[in-house]
Amino acid sequence: MQTRGDSPGDDSLRAIINRYRPKLEPFEDLYRYFHSSPELSSQEEETSAIAVDDLRKLEYEVHTHIGGYGVAGILRNGDGLAVLLRADMDALPLEEKTGLPYASRKVVNGKDGVEKPVIHACGHDTHVTSLMAGAELLHAARDHWSDTVIYGLYEKIPKPDVVLSQHVMRMKTGTVSIHSGRLLTSADAFDVCIYGRGGHGSALQTCIDPIGIGATIITRLQTIVSREVILGEMAVVSCGSIQAGHAANIIPDQLDLKFCVQAYDPKVRERVLSTFERIIEAECQAAGVVEKPLNKSTLSAPATINDKATEELVDWELVSASEVFSVLATSVEAPEVAVDQLSYNHHLFTPVIRPTICTTIDAIALGALTFLKQD
Repeated sequence: MQTRGDSPGDDSLRAIINRYRPKLEPFEDLYRYFHSSPELSSQEEETSAIAVDDLRKLEYEVHTHIGGYGVAGILRNGDGLAVLLRADMDALPLEEKTGLPYASRKVVNGKDGVEKPVIHACGHDTHVTSLMAGAELLHAARDHWSDTVIYGLYEKIPKPDVVLSQHVMRMKTGTVSIHSGRLLTSADAFDVCIYGRGGHGSALQTCIDPIGIGATIITRLQTIVSREVILGEMAVVSCGSIQAGHAANIIPDQLDLKFCVQAYDPKVRERVLSTFERIIEAECQAAGVVEKPLNKSTLSAPATINDKATEELVDWELVSASEVFSVLATSVEAPEVAVDQLSYNHHLFTPVIRPTICTTIDAIALGALTFLKQD
């Protein structure tokens, strides 16, 4: 571990972090490995295995295969608060073009069976790395705190009183920002299937064209924000995937669409989702579609709203290190704080390793110790 010039009797949070922060080089190498070996959602077998092995070496109580490859590690150090530290570890189906020596060149089969390039384009490689380093730091510093630390979330582990997470963003390296109130929108994703009647392009009168119906639906959905959302509120309706047909002169039987709906306010979210469903069904009915469209929810998460009292506590503790950003969410029926680590990217999707890794380690550890530190 690294030590700095702290006074022997100094038990401030900053001194504890400086005293017990693990050596950075192994975690910087681990970050490079994670970045070069990304795994799509529900395929994170290798990343999960590395996290499990690390937590077990630190004598954490480990639960595996949570919702797939999810991991939960528990470090019990007394009774009282349970603080959950969370990181996401999935990558995205995009091609990396950074030219870095540790750039991802990985290509995998997606859930749909189609080969896709994979990249950690959302910073989850940084998140996992900092959380693993934070686990080592808190284990080494356990004489200075009490209660329980949880890495992950699972029904068999203690219900968390506070949830902390962080996210790299495209801002100045080495800074952490904090904000009170709402920050992250709700997210609702849908797989929509429009059932038409296929046929040859020379006899369109015998067909029900799902592609034409889908085009109308996409255009019509864009009016939701301007016509259904109160002025000053925010909502987004986007279509990220359209799949249908294989030949230029053949009308397919169905069209598959993927949509995402985002909003801050719960009432706005409810209204947008209701209108979203109504428009899809109405357009299909207007086109003479016989079979009702399939509208399958694939993701549903509420907005992340910061708890002011918790935010003020974290802000006070972190202010000596940097400007901080904290978010309180309510998705686990307990206070959730997300400390957003902001980094400036010298390549698209890849932050400067130094001091980003060190800053993320310090941020997650400081956040945890704010609630765990002994009086």
